[in-house]
Formats: sequence, structure tokens, C-alpha cells
Amino acid sequence: MKKGIKKSAVVVLVLIFLGIYYYVTIPAINIHSVGFWQCLLFLIAALTIAYALIKSGKDVKSRGRGWSPKELFAELKLVKVGIALFLLTAVLFLAGSILSSPIVNASRYQKLLTVENSDFSKDIKEVSYNTIPLLDKSSAELLGNRKMGSMVDMVSQFEVSSEYTQINYQDTPVRVAPLVYASPIKWLTNQKEGIPAYIRIDMATQNTECVKLSAGIRYSESEFFNRNIYRHLRFHYPTYIFDDQIFFEIDDEGTPYWVCPVKKFNIGLFGGQTIGEVVLCNAITGACQEYDVEDVPNWIDKVYSAELLTRLYNYNGTLKHGYFNSILGQKDCLQTTNGYNYIALEDDVWVYTGVTSVSGDQSNVGFVLMNQRTMETKFYTVEGAIEDSAMSSAEGQVQNLGYRASFPLLLNISGEPTYFMALKDGAGLVKKYAMVNVQKYQWVAIGDTVQECEKAYVKLLTTNGITKSDSAGIYEKAKGKIASIAPVVIEGNTHYYVCLENSEEIFDVNVADSTLVEIVRFTVGDLISFEYEMAGNGICTVVSIE
Repeated sequence: MKKGIKKSAVVVLVLIFLGIYYYVTIPAINIHSVGFWQCLLFLIAALTIAYALIKSGKDVKSRGRGWSPKELFAELKLVKVGIALFLLTAVLFLAGSILSSPIVNASRYQKLLTVENSDFSKDIKEVSYNTIPLLDKSSAELLGNRKMGSMVDMVSQFEVSSEYTQINYQDTPVRVAPLVYASPIKWLTNQKEGIPAYIRIDMATQNTECVKLSAGIRYSESEFFNRNIYRHLRFHYPTYIFDDQIFFEIDDEGTPYWVCPVKKFNIGLFGGQTIGEVVLCNAITGACQEYDVEDVPNWIDKVYSAELLTRLYNYNGTLKHGYFNSILGQKDCLQTTNGYNYIALEDDVWVYTGVTSVSGDQSNVGFVLMNQRTMETKFYTVEGAIEDSAMSSAEGQVQNLGYRASFPLLLNISGEPTYFMALKDGAGLVKKYAMVNVQKYQWVAIGDTVQECEKAYVKLLTTNGITKSDSAGIYEKAKGKIASIAPVVIEGNTHYYVCLENSEEIFDVNVADSTLVEIVRFTVGDLISFEYEMAGNGICTVVSIE
């Protein structure tokens, strides 16, 4: 009886330990999952060791003396089977890893991504500045933390997640981030109601909102136990291999969701990863719905991570002539530059990054745009400086101020491929903006506002014979008597809102732009003429007064 109790106790302990291991690591039960093979090896080793302990203890007692190592090994036949099974599993795992690698599958890896050659001037239209992100992620984090600090009813209990997903929300580029519990103790006292809000930042206007929810977010990365989003997904989909990165997004009504891509392996056991399906999880209710990757709703912007897309493009660019050529001869090998940014086109979010040779020179042969929802990829032949060179050139213009440039966006300004970037001080606050010509990166324009920066840049292009007029046909003109004029203060800068007789538009004149300061001399009834940029929110930005 005691022997049976001892044997069953060991078995129970092993099963409990294996259950805890699975609950903590939550591997997918799928032969394509590396975690599954690690768990399988752990299981075989644990059972083999448990059997050896039970068998050795029983036989030592029945024989009345200890066993020599040789006798014990001969007696424990199942232990030998366990060791053999462990080694066989390890060999299969190693063989699967090698046979799935680019070393033996270079051509298949190279074809994972289809790249379409396209025309820059046709695809990249000149856009209004209320539709492009003027801030990067680090600047968004500063705004989010500042906003959270002002929420006295929540700041002691919650923090802002570092998950700042850039999406298109109602045709506006925004970043969204959920709140997280400030500590395990704060989780314990607040988890019943859930997380009450998320942060939404307009990347064009810098307007930051803390969006409070009628029902709290109950499934998130900061939850413990079964409401942790990863464990919630695993128990609903035990065989799915979810991507390393899931995305926090909101739909058109502002409801928070987790967009959870499911990996698809196209080469061998572990190779050629793309995305095959997407699980959409309501962050409030936990309700899940799965879609084939081709059928995801249009409001979803993030399916393929920027890291996955750049990795797939690098396979396409470096493996044209095989794996060993990508290491040794490197003929025709191209790769992405060391950074990326996002741009909104046709209600989708595209990853932008430059393309350069693997030799490490300081010039681009072009750039790519990669759709994060569909994986559509377009290559544009635009030779010029790499982003790092453009950033250094912009910083050189303000070296006395010590500002640092953010990673640039690529814009079409007067038909010219142009790097656009923010210049930030040591505290990470945006102080100025810069435009740098891609092909002539010594052509740099700086401005305190985006409009001032663009005016200086277009003037620079005109001076160098690239365009024929300062406006280059991109601004509208207005003339009439002033019906009303009122000063307002926006983020510490004085603006004048002007309405003209027989016109419904409201014109915004920023006095921080030194070329517009003469607006202070005008009053109701005066005749005025100016150029302005159309805006989608009904307020038009004045760029010059005639």
C-alpha cells in the first residue's frame, strides 16, 4: 500500500508540474510550433525521470541492497526507451529546423513576397497635412503620459501601455494605446471592473484624448490568469500559432479590439512564416471571431507587423541568386534601411522604408511601401540619400540648438520625393519641422510650423529651378471683405480665425509664422487676399497674405 501511494504521488506531482508548465508557457499544440517541440521534450524527460525514480526506489527495497549503475541501467528498460525517444525527438526538431531554413530553401523564401514596381508620382499624391502623421511613437508616448498625468481619478491606479498602434480612424491617422494596471496590487483592486479607458492621439493635430468606456476592458496583456489575452486566446484556439505581436485597435465606433494574426508556415516545419488567419477579440467581452487573412474587415489596419514585412522584403532582395551569394558574393543583393515609418494611403496603413545595397553605402536605390492589411508591396525607383544621411543633414541646419530628427516620412512635394521629419529637443518635444530633398539631400528647409516649412522648401525648389512658382499650384486663393476676425490661442501660439463675406470657410492664420504676422493690422470690413490650404475639418490653413 505504501509502495502504491509513493508511485501514485510521484505521478500526480509530475502531472501537476506539467500542468503548471503548460499554463505558464501556453504552447500551441501544433507540430509547426517551436514551443510544442520544447514542451514535448520536457514531457518525455519528466516522465522518464519520474519512472526512473519510481522503479529504482521499488527495486532497491525489494532486493535489499543498492544496485550498481550497470545493473540499474539493465533493469530500467523503459528508461532506455525514454532516453531514445528524447534523442529521436531532438534530432527531428533539429532536422526540421535545418530543412526549414533559407540555406536549403533560398528560392522559396525569395518568392514569399511579391513586389510590384510602381511609379512614385502616380501613386504618391500631394496630400494635406491633416492626413499624415506629424509625430513618431516616442512623441506620442510623451503626449499619452502627459494626458494620463492629468487624469486624477485614474493616474494612481493605471498607466499607459507602450502599445501605441498607429491606425486610420475615420480617415485620420491616430495612435491608440490601452491603459494597464499600475501594479499587481492595483490589478487586484480594479480587475473586477476592468480597465476603464484607452488613449487616442491624433497624429496630425497632436490632440490627445482619454476615451472612457461604459464597460471596462477585461482582456488585455496586463491581466493575470485566464483573462490574460494570450491565455484567453490559447484556451479558445489550442492549435493556433499566434504571431509574436498582437495589435490593439478600435473600430469605427471606438470599440476596442485585439487583432491577433495567426502564423502560417509555408516552408517545412518552421520556415516561410506569413499570416494565414486573423482572430478578432473584443477587448471588453472577450468574444472572438476568426477570419481568413483575405477576408478581414476593412477597418482593421494591422495584420502584418512592420518587422515581418521588412523581413520578407529582405528575403526577396537578398536571395535572388541563392543563400550563399547573399553571404559571399552579394550580387544584386538589396535590403531595407535600418528604420521604417508609416503612411496612410486609401484608408490603409503602409510601412515605408528605404532600399539600399548590402554593401553599406550611404545611398538608396529606391523605397518600398508595404500594406499592413494585405501584404501588397510596391517598389519605387528613387535614387538618393538614405534616411540617416537626410536626418544628419536636417540636424546640421539646427546644430546650435541640438535638436534630433525623427525617422522621416517620404512625401510628394511639388512632384519631388521629399523626406519630412520632426526636429525634437532633448526632452523629446517637437520644436521644428524639416524637409530634405531625397536626391539632393543638401537641400534642406526648416520651419517652426509645417506650413512654414513647406513654403521654405517650395521656395528652395523654385530657386534651384525645380518648380516654376512658390505655390506650384497646390494652394487655393481667396479674396474678399472680412466678415469676422478673432484671435485664439492654440498650444501657446496665437492664431486668427477669419471669415469672409459670402463664404462659409473659416481661415486659420498662425501668427507664429513671421510671414503672416501682418494679419494683426486687419479688422472687420477690410479687403484681404490670401492663399490657403484646403482642410478636411472645415478650417483652412492660410499660407500667405497678399
